[in-house]
Amino acid sequence: MSVEGLKILPAAWSNDAPVLPRPIVPPSKPSLPALMLGRRLLANGMVGSDDLVAALARHHHGQERLEDLLVAHKVLSRAEMTLLKAHIWGLPVIDPISQPPDCRLLDRWGPSLALREMILPWRETGGGTVVIVAEAEVFLRHKSHLEALFGQVMPALASAETIAESVLSLRGAALDRAAQERVDESESCRSLARGALPIWLCLGLLMLMAGLVILPQITLVALTLWAVLTLVLATLLKSAAMLAALFPARREGPRPIIARLPVVSVMVPLYREESIAARLVSRLERLDYPRDLLDILLVVEEDDQITRRALKAAALPRWMRVVVVPQGGLKTKPRALNHALDRCRGSIVGIYDAEDAPDPDQIRKVVARFHARGAEVACLQGILDFYNPTTNWLSRCFTVEYAAWFRLMLPGLARLGLAVPLGGTTLFFRRAALEKLGGWDAHNVTEDADLGMRLARHGYRTELIGTVTGEEANCRVIPWIKQRSRWLKGYMMTYAVHMRSPGLLLRQLGWWKFLGFQVFFLTTLSQFLLAPLLLSFWALPLGFGHPVLAMLPTNAGQWIGWAFLWSEAALLVGGWIGLKLSGQKMSAAWVLMQHLYFPLATLAAYKAFWEMLVKPFYWDKTQHGLFDH
Repeated sequence: MSVEGLKILPAAWSNDAPVLPRPIVPPSKPSLPALMLGRRLLANGMVGSDDLVAALARHHHGQERLEDLLVAHKVLSRAEMTLLKAHIWGLPVIDPISQPPDCRLLDRWGPSLALREMILPWRETGGGTVVIVAEAEVFLRHKSHLEALFGQVMPALASAETIAESVLSLRGAALDRAAQERVDESESCRSLARGALPIWLCLGLLMLMAGLVILPQITLVALTLWAVLTLVLATLLKSAAMLAALFPARREGPRPIIARLPVVSVMVPLYREESIAARLVSRLERLDYPRDLLDILLVVEEDDQITRRALKAAALPRWMRVVVVPQGGLKTKPRALNHALDRCRGSIVGIYDAEDAPDPDQIRKVVARFHARGAEVACLQGILDFYNPTTNWLSRCFTVEYAAWFRLMLPGLARLGLAVPLGGTTLFFRRAALEKLGGWDAHNVTEDADLGMRLARHGYRTELIGTVTGEEANCRVIPWIKQRSRWLKGYMMTYAVHMRSPGLLLRQLGWWKFLGFQVFFLTTLSQFLLAPLLLSFWALPLGFGHPVLAMLPTNAGQWIGWAFLWSEAALLVGGWIGLKLSGQKMSAAWVLMQHLYFPLATLAAYKAFWEMLVKPFYWDKTQHGLFDH
């Protein structure tokens, strides 16, 4: 017997019904619906007894409903499951798309809450309010709240997908405003970039130009001394981080046995990714985690028909679902993540990029680490590496940089007790902490680094975890500059936002993290913006003079030379050690090419500064799927 043969109650109650119907309400014990569903499946011959016993065992020992297990393991489709549950409970099935709800009821309940819980107050009829839910148990859990708002209520069923589509079609604009303003304004750049910041940047640029015209020698000396000072501080921080990272870490015990594995949601924001969809699904299918506890959300923009068509053709497994972000004027990754966060089912929330290829046991390692740590460890950052390191010279240099960054710099910052600027992918959060912070700043184009700072400000810690995700190296010069300019623009914005109230930042971080914050951001930005001044000193070994040295004390040139040697040693040693730790089969001679590689970032820094003035929220999209065949 198939689901189509089941007798389903009418699709809707009549609006002029004089008497409120009394639908069958599911019992409060969560095990009873599973048993009822199992009996119905057996009676209809839709599942074998062995498969049902195995599914029920997983249901009782895990945190998943039986229906989710059956859908995840492809026994039934979601639509079939909705009809089957409706028959068991004696509830009507309503299509909220063809029969839209009363918007006044939806607004009273709240569109965000409707999406989070999949509860849609539909219409008033016969003296009561019909409430559409995706699961009957959810109706029971929220029944008292619903009755407080709407009086007498009665449930009806619809799939989660149709509920979401109905809510987005009616209140997409309001939800988008909420996603853009989710982070408290005092910690967001949305007002800063539209306010005085561009004016201050313009004034600073004008003062610099005036200084170069009126007092060129003094201005040049001041800029050079600042460049050298930030070079020394950057090298000091890099050296300390490398030593801390290489110091033996505390030994992790055997992986704990966790009686009840948590549901893990992973969001994958996609935009104009026509060629990556099939490969993405294939890579995520390698993850070794129970399918009924794995919740993959492929997050796409409403108007991105290219990606939506590609995903539709990719034959997604049941544990992956497409989450559509309503159309809005702002199109950034953090805005899309804020929309999708309300749709996640897991207590742990992760992020992958479109081209990512994570280690198969990555989710299990993340769950084990969170289980072993206290609630103050709210974020785990994985290691990023490239699976196309030898495509060309740029990919090789990028590989060296990433090897040093993720295997030395970030672990070192964490061990030094400093705030960790997060990478944009292979990030995992405790959902409660993430929601407490308001998710991501939708306007910050380097939302990961900003979130790392906000985690530290609110007393949370980030740890690096020894699991690797392969990525596609962006190895074309112009796209590389565009990507790096977005990162540096985000660094500029992040520094400006958090320094809006230096006293508050100091009280929240404490002196040690506050100084680390200053050194990291100021040296990073200064070194790229003032790199031409530092590079000009390479004229000295070639026998040329330098105009700045004539205005400095006699031994200043010697001290500057030692600072350069120290910086070069840290750069080369860090690149070499990082490359060895990564296991990449690549000649260490490519470490020497960093001198030709990093000047590209100076061009990116100038582009970033210009965009801070004219289009601070512009997201320069990186195309994926070109070199990962």
